[in-house]
Amino acid sequence: MLGNRTNLAEAQAKGTEASRAAADAFAANVLPIIREIQASSRTSLRAIAAELTRRSVRTSRGGTWSAENVRTLLARR
Repeated sequence: MLGNRTNLAEAQAKGTEASRAAADAFAANVLPIIREIQASSRTSLRAIAAELTRRSVRTSRGGTWSAENVRTLLARR
């Protein structure tokens, strides 16, 4: 059983790994869209964020894009 006092560190490690894997998968799905946007000469983080929002691409939490969201995603790759 996860989360009891005897294996809390193990449960935290598994949770962290699951979150990291989900973030990597999300980045892998959105990165081709970002590369396409960059190829169309929109290279600033703000311009990429605006284009992702215009295309109705949602962030991993379902929100709209900001330059910081784009920076974080690009740093994963």
